[in-house]
Amino acid sequence: MFVVDTNVLVYAANADASRHAAALAVVENLRRSPEPWALSWQIVYEFWRVVTHPRVLTVPLARADVAAFCEPLLSSPSLHILVETPRHREFFARTLAELPERAANLAHDAHIVALMREHGVRSIYTADTDFHRFAGIEVVDPLRDEGDD
Repeated sequence: MFVVDTNVLVYAANADASRHAAALAVVENLRRSPEPWALSWQIVYEFWRVVTHPRVLTVPLARADVAAFCEPLLSSPSLHILVETPRHREFFARTLAELPERAANLAHDAHIVALMREHGVRSIYTADTDFHRFAGIEVVDPLRDEGDD
C-alpha cells in the first residue's frame, strides 16, 4: 500500500496544469484498481484548500466540482483512509525529531509521514521532493517525466 499526496490530486483536478493528463490517468487508475492505496483526511482537506484558492489556481474550482472529483476517490473500494491511533503522538514525536529545529513548512509532510509509519506504509506517490528528508520513506513521483508547472 502507498499514500497519494495532495499534489498528485491537485494536478489531476487542475486542467491547466502541464501534468494534468498524466495525474488524472494515475488517479483514475488508482480508484479503479484493486491494489490498496491510501489518503489521509488531512490530504483531502489540503486538496480542497488548494484547488479552491484564487491565489493558487488561475481558475479555482467550485465546491461542487471539488466534491464531484473527490466522491469517486473516497468511494473507491481499494482506498484506505489513514487516521491517528492512540500511538500517534509517539510516531509524530519521532518524525519531528528528524527535522531541523525550524521546519514549519514541513509540518504537513511530517504529519503524513507519521501516519504512514503508524500504519506500516513505506511509499508515497508525490512530486514533493521534501519527502526525501524522511528516513525509510520511498518517494515515487508518478509524474516524473511530465514537465513542470
